[in-house]
Amino acid sequence: MLVKIFGSAVFGVEATTITIEVNVSLGVGYHLVGLPDNAIRESNYRIASALSANGYKIPGKRITINMAPADMRKEGAAYDLSLAVGILAASGQIKSDDIAGYIIMGELSLDGGLQPIRGALPIAVQALKEGFRKFILPEQNAKEAAVVEGLEVYGVSNIKEVVDHFDGKVPLKATRVNLKELFYVNTDRFEHDFADVRGQESIKRCMEIAAAGGHNIILIGPPGSGKTMLAKRLPGILPPMTLEEALETTKIHSVAGRIEKSGLMGQRPFRAPHHTISDVALVGGGTYPQPGEISLSHNGVLFLDELPEFKRSVLEVMRQPLEDREVTISRARFSVTYPSSFMLVASMNPSPGGYFNDPDAPVVSSPSEMQRYLGKISGPLLDRIDIHIEVNPVPFEKLADDRQGECSADIRKRVIRAREIQDGRFDGIPGLHYNAQMSTRQIRRFCSLNGECRQLLKKAMQQLNLSARAYDRILKVARTIADLDGSNHITSSHIGEAIQYRSLDRDGWLG
Repeated sequence: MLVKIFGSAVFGVEATTITIEVNVSLGVGYHLVGLPDNAIRESNYRIASALSANGYKIPGKRITINMAPADMRKEGAAYDLSLAVGILAASGQIKSDDIAGYIIMGELSLDGGLQPIRGALPIAVQALKEGFRKFILPEQNAKEAAVVEGLEVYGVSNIKEVVDHFDGKVPLKATRVNLKELFYVNTDRFEHDFADVRGQESIKRCMEIAAAGGHNIILIGPPGSGKTMLAKRLPGILPPMTLEEALETTKIHSVAGRIEKSGLMGQRPFRAPHHTISDVALVGGGTYPQPGEISLSHNGVLFLDELPEFKRSVLEVMRQPLEDREVTISRARFSVTYPSSFMLVASMNPSPGGYFNDPDAPVVSSPSEMQRYLGKISGPLLDRIDIHIEVNPVPFEKLADDRQGECSADIRKRVIRAREIQDGRFDGIPGLHYNAQMSTRQIRRFCSLNGECRQLLKKAMQQLNLSARAYDRILKVARTIADLDGSNHITSSHIGEAIQYRSLDRDGWLG
């Protein structure tokens, strides 16, 4: 008897429906074809044990299973449940009248229990697109898949529940979630708040500008000056994610198997990989490509602490994703593309010893040592960082001050207003949402300067020995400062403030 069961394969953040054809006929043998990997080939052992533990068995006949399309590589143990149900249906041990209307996925334990799978959300999205209305999967993934409206999602903990459902003994209950309630419940809950930061008012202002324009930023300062503390509070002042952004971000984390119990991410991600990370772990890859840290940071913040300590090869692979806001991983037979639109926040000490031009510093570095240390960061990478700011240690008087600083919620309101101005300005331009994304042509269009501003910028570039790469960055940042002020035009005060945020372009740093 021939039966067709439907599963799904995930490539990148998109899913492809897999047709599993199971034929039980006279003879002996178990034949599994359709480019399965080792995890799928071993499934017959897990299936045999799971069925036996629940009063069923693999029939003693010839079992031929084809996973179509046959020229596409299938991987992982998530097809266990699909294969097991197909064998039961093809051998007549369960009813198969409406089984073709389901997507069925799940990894089996030896006792018939189900383990969670990866990519439940993209599978559910694709299932709905292709006309499926029912999805059976492990209960751990049920809430994640149930955010797709119009699809009945059944979370199960044991294969016996699936068998009883198809036999009509105990129908499964669909998992229901209130998508809007689920989304909004965590959008304003943040562990870290700028109110906890003592002093550093100028740096808070700088972080506000970075958040308002989506600018990449690097913080330079000695140990203990508060660089990491400030970076951790940046997500709390970014605008809340839209529902579309939340779904897109959740899909990436679903593919990586990093979804929380709530099923939908309501807060922008904050990723802070260690400096020993490999280039594959950062941008994604592997034999079967998985998203890296830059994709897990999509629509959020990627924080690289002690930037010069990262291997140069690791930093250089970020250049293209920073520009294109996506990363493509190519293999001989296929390629996958992951989105990677994130804010880069980096921090570094000004020298190997951690101190710069401080005669009382416990460790003093020579000029040549400092140049080698700072030279680990390439010019092309710095080209993609709009704001460079020096972070000085906080004096005791401010540390001991009990007065609370401005909270993240108040700063966030100003950031949201500035983003709304940018949304209106860039309306109708695909892929352009905030100032940091402007190209050279768009900078000329939206960042026009009067004679006074031009003269100030020219004087600053000459006297401060600013490099040519600083010119466009200063204009972008000045445009954001003007938006925060609610000004339609860039003024000399906006240009003057933006010039301050190019520390590494000044003579004495990186030349």
